[in-house]
Amino acid sequence: MGILNPSESETFHIINSGVKAPLVLACDHASNTIPASLNNLGLAPANLQGHIAWDIGAAAVTRRLSEILQAPAILARFSRLVIDLNRDPNDPASIPIVSDQTTIPGNQNLTAPERASRKQDLYDPYHERLADLLSHECSAGVSPGLFSIHTFTPHMIGEARPWHIGVLWNRDPRIAGPLIETLEHPSHNLVVGDNKPYSGKQYAHTLDIHAGAYGYANCAIEIRQDLVQSEDQVHGWANLLAGIITVILNDPDVLRTRYY
Repeated sequence: MGILNPSESETFHIINSGVKAPLVLACDHASNTIPASLNNLGLAPANLQGHIAWDIGAAAVTRRLSEILQAPAILARFSRLVIDLNRDPNDPASIPIVSDQTTIPGNQNLTAPERASRKQDLYDPYHERLADLLSHECSAGVSPGLFSIHTFTPHMIGEARPWHIGVLWNRDPRIAGPLIETLEHPSHNLVVGDNKPYSGKQYAHTLDIHAGAYGYANCAIEIRQDLVQSEDQVHGWANLLAGIITVILNDPDVLRTRYY
């Protein structure tokens, strides 16, 4: 039996479907919504508003980037606490039992069929549609790039995080390299994390299975959440990133298939 009711059949949002562009945007942690059948996973509403449930501000940045770049984007509709779309579903941590010292009651002692149901209802449709975007809705004659948008909490387990933005990548430097170099220019006055606060060599499931495995250029960003609280902040980041990405995509090597 699935976890979704009929009104919840749309498990992701697509922006700019049908637009032919050299880049696809993905926002794995766009939402804090929990399917009704899971009763908020036993969490208080305040927990679901916090960073453990979603990447606060990531959806807004993704939507604005999609608008500026005229690129297709996919945004998850349900919380990563139900199942984390950016983790291998075979990883036990893909359905967290604890997140930033908060116990998730509805994720305790799940059976194999219960885990499989979450994968079937949420993980599989999202990744199938993302694969379709990369295969069928990108510019003809190029290998599309994949750009993933995340945000991170300013404090984690009591530690302050100094970075304004992090650039996450695994092996392919074609987007990450020039993006880091440009963001680090003194004119931007930014503290930039190269694979910080997380490393794309460990936490890049979406990029690895959809881009790295096919030789597509790829990169993820993490913006600190206190810097995307207002519409002006969101637009500022989106405008900055769109300008840099546009320049990067003008390099023909970025839009070639290349394995690393």
